[in-house]
Amino acid sequence: MGDFLRAVGEIATNESAYRNALIAAVVLLLAASGEFVAEKAGTINISLEAMMLGGAYAAALGQDLSGSVWVGLIAAVVAGVAVAWIQANMSHRLPADQFVVGLVLNVLILGVVGFLAGQNEPTTNIVGRVRIPLLADIPLIGPALFDQPWVIYLAYPVVPLIWYLVYRTRWGLEVRAVGEDPNAADVSGLHVNKLRRQTIYLAGVTAGIAGAMLLFARSGRFEDSLVGGRGYIAIAAVIFGGWTLKGTVGGCVLFGIVGSFVLTIPGLGYESIDPAFLAMAPNVVTIVGMAIFATRVRQPSALARPF
Repeated sequence: MGDFLRAVGEIATNESAYRNALIAAVVLLLAASGEFVAEKAGTINISLEAMMLGGAYAAALGQDLSGSVWVGLIAAVVAGVAVAWIQANMSHRLPADQFVVGLVLNVLILGVVGFLAGQNEPTTNIVGRVRIPLLADIPLIGPALFDQPWVIYLAYPVVPLIWYLVYRTRWGLEVRAVGEDPNAADVSGLHVNKLRRQTIYLAGVTAGIAGAMLLFARSGRFEDSLVGGRGYIAIAAVIFGGWTLKGTVGGCVLFGIVGSFVLTIPGLGYESIDPAFLAMAPNVVTIVGMAIFATRVRQPSALARPF
């Protein structure tokens, strides 16, 4: 316990810990932002994990074949939307259970990507850092926020855009309406399942980019274990945040800090801390957070209810 507490103290003043936390939080936030919109419409995408993993592999393959990170990012979006298309149409056009479809997709994409990666190992790398003068000089948080791989900066406008889309557009109003009372929305002339499918496509876009971001900003090398359950954690962040955007951001930041904690401790030389404990820590925090907050918040009334 003494080593654990000392490690906490060192991490609190360790610059790389803040960098790792920011990257982890951004990846989760990208995936969770699209999931937040989808859950506002009354659907839960268990396949978020598959969208992220497919996006990561497509990004690696796109960069390997073209030499361009931008092509990799576009490929990640295409892969994420492809998985989302299956999820959306199986769940909200055909009478398939959305949870079963999501679980099947997670297993399927893991197998497909594992096979493809074994046949053709794409060569990738972490993209270069871009330092923003003055802002990057702020102690601890400056380098974390403003001296990162340049792809990270693409995620900064996501939260304002999602907020505007959900709360300041007609489409966002319709999405929230079908998530609260799909029968009343249908009577009002809204196409409930079409709107739900659209939100899942949006989740595919953001989750695909999240997978690419994980590859280009942290790993630099694709493996089929790259996503490692982050899709499920992103779903948990939405629930943890009480189906509010600011709460979702808070959940992603918390889980990002825990993820950074797990990565940073071994680098500080604390060999006495059991690696198994570190491996399970993010999942334990996720479960505890959901247990505490999920019963204290109000979910969309029609969440997970087919129409």
